[in-house]
Amino acid sequence: MFRKKHSHASGFPTRMELLHDPALNKGSAFTDKERDALGLRGLLPPRVHTIADQVDRVLENFRKQPTDLAKYIFLIGLQSRNEALFFQVILNNLDEMMPIVYTPTVGQACVEYGHIFRKPRGLFITAEDRGRIEDIIWNWPEEDVRIIVVTDGERILGLGDQGANGMGIPVGKLTLYTACAGVHPVHTLPITLDVGTDREELLNDPLYIGMPHKRLRGPAYDEFIEEFVVAVKKVYPKAIIQFEDFANRNAFRLLAKYRERVCSFNDDIQGTASVALAGLFSSLRVTGLPLSQQKILFFGAGEAGIGIGELIVSAMVAEGMDRQAAMGRIWYVDSTGLVCKTRTDLAAHKKPFAHDHPFIGSLAEAVDKLEPTCLIGVSGTPQTFTKPLVEAMARINTRPVIFALSNPTSKAECTAEQCYAWTEGRALFASGSPFDPVVLNGKRHVPGQGNNAYIFPGVGLGAIVCEATQITDEMFSRAAHALAEQVTESDLETGCLYPPLKQIRKVSAHIAVAVAEVAYDEGLALKPRPDDLLQAMKDAMYNPAYVSYLD
Repeated sequence: MFRKKHSHASGFPTRMELLHDPALNKGSAFTDKERDALGLRGLLPPRVHTIADQVDRVLENFRKQPTDLAKYIFLIGLQSRNEALFFQVILNNLDEMMPIVYTPTVGQACVEYGHIFRKPRGLFITAEDRGRIEDIIWNWPEEDVRIIVVTDGERILGLGDQGANGMGIPVGKLTLYTACAGVHPVHTLPITLDVGTDREELLNDPLYIGMPHKRLRGPAYDEFIEEFVVAVKKVYPKAIIQFEDFANRNAFRLLAKYRERVCSFNDDIQGTASVALAGLFSSLRVTGLPLSQQKILFFGAGEAGIGIGELIVSAMVAEGMDRQAAMGRIWYVDSTGLVCKTRTDLAAHKKPFAHDHPFIGSLAEAVDKLEPTCLIGVSGTPQTFTKPLVEAMARINTRPVIFALSNPTSKAECTAEQCYAWTEGRALFASGSPFDPVVLNGKRHVPGQGNNAYIFPGVGLGAIVCEATQITDEMFSRAAHALAEQVTESDLETGCLYPPLKQIRKVSAHIAVAVAEVAYDEGLALKPRPDDLLQAMKDAMYNPAYVSYLD
């Protein structure tokens, strides 16, 4: 019933441990019998409340908060006091809570992390800790960590280098692992690798929580990451490492280096790709145009854009298309212009998609000359899908597919309202951060949120349950199919390419099954295959209900 770390010499938790440990605390929900047996009488207000009563109290106070950042601080405070109640509130009100505990509000929380800091969460490992990283990981009190989300804070959402303030992202991601896929919080560990920051305002901020020096680079950085990965593998051999918000210069090569050595993935590359591919699969049911006939133009050629393109190519190949022909359906415009073979300034990750085509200097000209069926924004540059550009997509296509995926909301390439208005409601639109439904000419349009939260929690759950030794691109491809299969005809009638968030646990269970099936088929699972994979996933999900301490 109790974790070892909470026990004193008698093997039983103290009163204060019960009340001050968020994993044990029930607050006013401790029953009369529990209060007497555990010595809590008088330490709590006398009236006993149910968890439903407590949820109502939390919501009343949450909704009184004046800003989204204040709501974020309020919820993080609750998480630090009462874990079960926190997750019950999130689960019961996912549509309302997701934009607060994750994008877009988590972006603002990261920007101000040092100024709103209350209580440490997770592990901070600094460049100065080289040579003793394993000892630091051993300091974490939990014995069976299964999922680690780690960042070095260099590319937080579309906000750039936030240094150690980027801890808000691993904390937020792991909240979604629990809320969306039922991964027990005891199995989760957020980690920030504080290798410095190059952002001058952070270096000059006395309240910045990280080490105030420039970023570690070159061989020293690689040696630091190597020591970290080796230490994790030793301390937590069953843990999945999710690389999160690393800059392009490191993200691709770290994924290539470690994906077969340890069970790991990069959510910005692979998770984003999977959720975008799922949205594309859903759009095919509306447009009637097969995947092989899509011409997809990306604005932005970083981790997200290249990851999506690679996964779309894999999906086309899986349907029988020649790989080179599939690559020819994927086009990129970056900050310089069209990614093409005549350019000499291309980073390595862009070169496979450099086509033999005359250089085009602008996105608008690329849309005009290439006539794409689908336009995907992963640029981090707001309002770049202008009215003439979107109108051009609508002239080319009866039902233009337009994804403005940059996060947070302030970075979106266009808003849902703009996209629908400029296409007379014909666009199939998805965004990275949430937008409200739009009513146009009496018809209600529901913009789909192509949020990675639809993918990575289910992928993690599936890998944990089967104890996968690797996470492969095929798993993300199958996850995309599983997600798209959960979209109903009624969803599509409103233009929504993703299922409602309120169904996220059901969706995650099906994604987890798809991931585990790949692991079993490819010999990458250590646990025996259960007779009913779907039931196994449901059985593994954490339910944030209070337990009785007297059973």
